[in-house]
Amino acid sequence: MEHVTRIVIIGGGPGGYEAALVAAQLGAEVTVVDCDGLGGASVLTDCVPSKTLIATAEVMTTFDSSYEELGIIVADDTPPLEQAARVVGVDLGKVNRRVKRLALAQSHDITASVTRAGGRVMRGRGRVAPQQSLDGSRRVIVRAADGTEQTLVADAVLIATGAHPREIPDAKPDGERILNWTQVYDLDELPEELIVVGSGVTGAEFAGAYQALGSKVTLVSSRDRVLPGEDPDAAAVLEDVFRRRGMNVMSRSRAQAAKRVGDRVDVTLSDGRVISGTHCLMAVGSIPNSADIGLEEAGVKLAESGHVLTDKVSRTSTPGIYAAGDCTGVLALASVAAMQGRIAMYHFLGDAVAPLNLKTVSANVFTDPEIATVGYSQADVDGGKIDARVVKLPLLRNPRAKMQGIRDGFVKIFCRPGTGIVVGGVVVAPRASELIHPISLAVDNNLTVEQIANAFTVYPSLSGSIAEVARQLHTRKTQEES
Repeated sequence: MEHVTRIVIIGGGPGGYEAALVAAQLGAEVTVVDCDGLGGASVLTDCVPSKTLIATAEVMTTFDSSYEELGIIVADDTPPLEQAARVVGVDLGKVNRRVKRLALAQSHDITASVTRAGGRVMRGRGRVAPQQSLDGSRRVIVRAADGTEQTLVADAVLIATGAHPREIPDAKPDGERILNWTQVYDLDELPEELIVVGSGVTGAEFAGAYQALGSKVTLVSSRDRVLPGEDPDAAAVLEDVFRRRGMNVMSRSRAQAAKRVGDRVDVTLSDGRVISGTHCLMAVGSIPNSADIGLEEAGVKLAESGHVLTDKVSRTSTPGIYAAGDCTGVLALASVAAMQGRIAMYHFLGDAVAPLNLKTVSANVFTDPEIATVGYSQADVDGGKIDARVVKLPLLRNPRAKMQGIRDGFVKIFCRPGTGIVVGGVVVAPRASELIHPISLAVDNNLTVEQIANAFTVYPSLSGSIAEVARQLHTRKTQEES
């Protein structure tokens, strides 16, 4: 009888469920062990919920900033003395109920697709047994919520356990006033004064969203600007927009503690200053879920940070054990987790596989405006990592942007001198997540600025700015050569 390859996947996030679909497709017997519901943090507490909340915030921002300029009149019976009162409000309880409903629906859809493909889903926590069997297989012990245990036999194990929010010892979330980003969806009322600690992607997205929904937001950033890991020009645009909309952005301010004082929260900064608000959101990074699942006993090497060390085809230091997603610390993106998981299965099951190439990854910060990036960055160019020519064009000159009342944002493209091959790009605009795709295609397929410049664009359109930047890069190349 032909041996069927048995795959056990611990964790049902994008890294886990996408791997399960591939493994089932390639004829393996797949079991996904998961304790929260398929989709993982990405679907249940992070990406899907936050972007759903941001979708509501986006409508509010558009309404607030554009309707007068676009000539829209809102009938309003606010007395003249209070004429500046908000015309549009938000029911946060209703927004959050929708957020949770959509997240659960997405999780159910994923479970159905894995089951339909022939995979099995088990509820519980998985732990890898330390010893490999004589036939090269490994045991995975699954502990259910009621304490009962079951042992699975696997020819290969994929660790896709994700990460959880990091906590500051003196600022422990209580789920009511001091919150991490998984707890905000339990709020029934809009925070009146929200202090957001941390100005990375998560902090910036939530700060912008709650500001748009009507909270008075203070953003506490330990660095000298918001989004320190992003393109500096893009971060400068966003910080300017935040301040213009009334956000209190505190740079070079490190939070040391947060404590409840009645129905308020006091946040103490490292220089002794104390700021007060009705709520505090802690967004200070995440910690990989790699402890207590038998990895070190099985010989799997971890970084000092606890991340599982992997190579470009998702292998760990132990044969037959692979890892994918946030627990590896490669790039905290659902798309990267999914690719790592798929690559692991292709590799183990002997299918054609291309190693993970992070230089073609596109990413987006869902602020307003959005910041989308792909390929090499400004930091890579400035640091001498790659020799590239750069052109940046403000959206202010774009006819469609003028029509829509868009003032902030730009398109920036990096290309190689001589060949004109596109190696990276940045788009700051509403829906930049959609606009980055043509640049992603160019980076992925080694297209030149000439090829982008010569492709038709719709007039008027925001994508016209991508072609215009490419034309300018092409012109400069021609001038340099002559």
